[in-house]
Amino acid sequence: MKTTISGIRGIFGDDFTLKEVLEFCNNFSSIVDTKKCVIGKDTRPSGDMVKETASAALMQNGIDVYDLGMAPTPVVFHESRLFGAGIVVTSSHNPLEWNGLKFIIQGRGINESELPKILEKQELEISEIGDEEKIISSYLVDAQKLIGDVQNSPKIAVDIGGGAAKEYAPKLLGMLGCNVRLINQDLNNCSRGPDPTSDNLDDLVLASPDNDIGFAFDLDGDRLVVVKDGTKQTPDVTLGLGVAKSLELGYKNFVLSIDTSVSVEKFIKEHGGTVQRSKVGEANVIDMMIKSKAQAGGEGSSAGFILPEFNFCRDGILTSGLIASMLGTSQFNEVLSFMENYTQIRDKTSVDSALHDKVIEKVTEKLGQKYSEVITLDGIKGIIDEDSWVLIRKSNTEDIIRVSAESNDPQKCASIIKESTSLVNQCYEQVR
Repeated sequence: MKTTISGIRGIFGDDFTLKEVLEFCNNFSSIVDTKKCVIGKDTRPSGDMVKETASAALMQNGIDVYDLGMAPTPVVFHESRLFGAGIVVTSSHNPLEWNGLKFIIQGRGINESELPKILEKQELEISEIGDEEKIISSYLVDAQKLIGDVQNSPKIAVDIGGGAAKEYAPKLLGMLGCNVRLINQDLNNCSRGPDPTSDNLDDLVLASPDNDIGFAFDLDGDRLVVVKDGTKQTPDVTLGLGVAKSLELGYKNFVLSIDTSVSVEKFIKEHGGTVQRSKVGEANVIDMMIKSKAQAGGEGSSAGFILPEFNFCRDGILTSGLIASMLGTSQFNEVLSFMENYTQIRDKTSVDSALHDKVIEKVTEKLGQKYSEVITLDGIKGIIDEDSWVLIRKSNTEDIIRVSAESNDPQKCASIIKESTSLVNQCYEQVR
């Protein structure tokens, strides 16, 4: 089981059971000051059991529960602004046998100071049982108002991936004036895995030449991957397109995770914007956004565009509408042309979590000798030149160390990844 600010995740029935659900949701109750909590789930087979157990734990502590049923993560986050707290029953892009809990306070994911309160047993006073009410979200209407009408009725292929976006993404795009074709609506007959950033998306790639664009979602609807003219775009392109729309709307202040493509940062600066870099992780990006009052940004590696005025989370559904509104415009073509000059490769190598810190320490020592500029904000990032970098950091959710690189020279990028992954493996052998 993994316990981080990104959520609690595990294999259901193995290291993540209903006992843990009761315990963590009981502890979470101690920081729900409003005594109100909205809850939703993705389409995983274990979702109903986990959601009902989570709701019971909240209600026994006097918290009123507002049930959205099956709802994507962005929808639960959006409604939590009204109710003050939220829980999403999901393990995002993990395999189907996994499940988990994402905790929301005041419209944002929990932070580092709140996580221990959820993990440590809390003794709460006996209270009256809270009420439960099923609700309908205003998400679609609110998103439509923000985006406005889409011109020329573009044809869009949408790969639901069998996830919770199926009741929201197609409806939003239809409300905006798009013609939508659906792929992989149901989990039982889905032809791909839960993570569109790692899947080949073969069905969507085949469908995209007959449509103006293709969109693919993960199981809880916060990740969005773009397919254009038969080519699956990198996760950073999703963020880049969201950024381009933000610039068009007049936003200038952005926060990007440290592993986001340098092309996105350069595009922002060339259009008069400013950029701050945060640690990797949605919660870290949002924390810096709140502190710096940033207007937009996100995390390239997870295809996550974030627009704080609407949602303090990656919002693949809203982003699909924003991108649809750009189809056929100079902004859309400009950002794609700009970003295709850069190659990003994101790799990983198996390393026991217990040895992560020792391995990173050794890697930092060696990279510090190799590169003139290194950044230790999150793992170790070596700046090779103005267009090339490598980032080596431990995963918060898996027994792996991630190795990411970028360059405007594809061969150079591949070489950086190969050398850096080899270095991590050498350091791992030395500390075992």
